[in-house]
Amino acid sequence: MGSGEILPVPFLLMVLVDPSMVHGMEGRTQPPAPHFLHQAKSECRFANGTAGEVVFLYREFYDRQEFLRFDSRRGTFEAVSELGAPDARDFNRDKDYLEYTRAAVDRFCRRNFAIDEEEGTVARQTQPTVKISHTKGDPRAHHNLLICTAAGYYPSEVTIRWLKNGQEQTEGVGYADELQNGDWTFHNQAMLETVPEEGDVYACQVEHSSLPEPITVLWEPKMSNSSKNKIWAGALVALLGVVFGAVSVALYLRNRRASLNAPAAGLIG
Repeated sequence: MGSGEILPVPFLLMVLVDPSMVHGMEGRTQPPAPHFLHQAKSECRFANGTAGEVVFLYREFYDRQEFLRFDSRRGTFEAVSELGAPDARDFNRDKDYLEYTRAAVDRFCRRNFAIDEEEGTVARQTQPTVKISHTKGDPRAHHNLLICTAAGYYPSEVTIRWLKNGQEQTEGVGYADELQNGDWTFHNQAMLETVPEEGDVYACQVEHSSLPEPITVLWEPKMSNSSKNKIWAGALVALLGVVFGAVSVALYLRNRRASLNAPAAGLIG
């Protein structure tokens, strides 16, 4: 089926109950805890964001461990662990309930897809904003850490690449885990550890399904004040050298002319 988007319309049920109230728990070999969590979860998975190929999943959990599953691609209940074997057997014998569950792929998934499509939820796409920041961990070190942040995009999954002078970088590159924001958007980061030099041009390139073409943000290293001071000091020394050289040449030429004219003046006298 490939990677599919999970439509945000899952049905989730969590209850704290007495073990004797749960169907199929009677006579289990596993001793029940005084309090336990029984969770039922329904999911709709859409291939490539369309209602053409849809999978309906129904899953049950006991204390965070899945023990029963229904997958519409197979059409029967399956025991994920030994705990779910009696339930899977009983549900599969109930033909009416089995057909009702099989129909959920249309009744629950495709119907909600159509509703969300009308409201614009499914078709929603938000382009990321991209920025580059940099930091220098150890002031005595030459390495810099460049951080490219792609934020506020939807749906999930971006591709972030680092380039230096037009060449893609693989060494010194690290990636963070994609995180979800409270407004259903996502953000991610890619780091590059490098030794920037004057004249280098770095680029962060971000690809996302909402973009007709990748976003590229450039960064160039700036000279520090100490580097600038060294350059100005060098330029000043060079300038003073030229000035003193010119003065020395002028004095030499004047003294030379004076020495040449001195005998002639004596003859005239």
